Amino acid sequence: MEGIDNYISRITKLANRNKELNDQLQGWMGWYEDIQRQNEKYHNLLAEYSDEDIESQLQKTPTRKVKRFKMVSVLYATIEGFRNLNGHPKAQDLVDALDEIYLKFDEIAQKYGVLKIKTIGDTFLLAGGILEENRTNPIDVINTAIEMQQTVSTCILDNTKEPFWRISIGIHTGPVLGSPTGKKSMPYRLTGESVNIASRMGMACHPGKINISNMTYELVKEFFSLSQSGKIPAKYKGLLDMFEVNGILPELSENREGLVANRNFNTKYNLIQFMDLQEEVLDLMEQNLPATLYYHNIKHTIDVITEVELIGWAEGLNEEEILVLKLAALFHDSGHTRDYKEHELHGTHIAREFLSNYNYPEDQVETICRLIMSTKFPPEPKDLLEQVICDSDLDYLGRSDFIPVSNTLYDELKDRDMIGSIDEWNQLQVNFIRKHQYFTQTAQNLREVNKQIQIERLEKLMAGETAQ
Repeated sequence: MEGIDNYISRITKLANRNKELNDQLQGWMGWYEDIQRQNEKYHNLLAEYSDEDIESQLQKTPTRKVKRFKMVSVLYATIEGFRNLNGHPKAQDLVDALDEIYLKFDEIAQKYGVLKIKTIGDTFLLAGGILEENRTNPIDVINTAIEMQQTVSTCILDNTKEPFWRISIGIHTGPVLGSPTGKKSMPYRLTGESVNIASRMGMACHPGKINISNMTYELVKEFFSLSQSGKIPAKYKGLLDMFEVNGILPELSENREGLVANRNFNTKYNLIQFMDLQEEVLDLMEQNLPATLYYHNIKHTIDVITEVELIGWAEGLNEEEILVLKLAALFHDSGHTRDYKEHELHGTHIAREFLSNYNYPEDQVETICRLIMSTKFPPEPKDLLEQVICDSDLDYLGRSDFIPVSNTLYDELKDRDMIGSIDEWNQLQVNFIRKHQYFTQTAQNLREVNKQIQIERLEKLMAGETAQ
């Protein structure tokens, strides 16, 4: 009897569960029918438009995906002085002057490629490295901060000769998350620890001063005069070091005043910026160089860049001379994207196009173009800079990998019907190496000794022996 009762109990439970499932199914069926009716309604509405209209509208709709920026310098600034406005005889003039200051801030930010992120009353959030991801944004943001301070300090409307308005600025460099806002003036909303640290730096800053974090300090200490200004607690970070920006280093500023960057500053800046420019140019070459450039490819360009720096420092050149050599090396074969035989000339055109976007002085651009043209074969350098780049361009003649590198050049020329058999090529190489002489003392010391070995290896190859 007990067994029957248990059986009936299980059947009852199953029946009840079946009823629950059936009720759920009926509910889902009703929900599905509602969706179908809505779907039909939307299809009827869409039927009024062509496929072209729909596609055009979809393209106009922005995709608002959160973007992670690896290195951004965040500037948090607050204007102070409003407490002193009450009862001031020139209160309206001071407010008008402040409006002019805000307009000037926009110009300064635009000058350095720094983006306005948010304004809340008289508090500003700006960021470098958003409009264009680059390695120089910490320097750009500090230059922005210095010019903002200079602008505010000019607002003197009483007899005290002291600025009425003061600005406190905090800066930190690190990763951030950017959420697109859809607004042209402030396209991103930034979040993350870097924003919080920058705001802490700003709030802990004395009026009229610029505070930067330890991370920013490490990235800009070769450009600016900095002094430790204390520590500040941060969540999960403990105590963070703060540094005060006292201006540009005297030796890198006009008249050693620490206010305006001089040519030496710009040279050091451009040496850092070179890495960003190099990525841009190599990307252009990678996308546009013919596949049959077995020798004059990106690897060769990188080899020459490395070599001009090595030889240049060894020859006692200064930073500006190293910079123009590296830029000339970067562009010297870029002209292959346009033409093979006149690639040096086209390389100078590409260099001018790129460098015009980076505000290089005209005399530097002229030097870079002259160095590119000096690599035209056969090399006939007229000064030390030309000697360095010519030696770097033919560095492979004295290297241990001479044979495989030489073979890539042969394949490249053979593909263009510019050379005969491999034996003819090897004989040409032997004749050229015998006549060739490295120009710089450094290249002679490093490579000249190996050239006789290369001749012997080539002669063995032509004799049918295996080169060692």
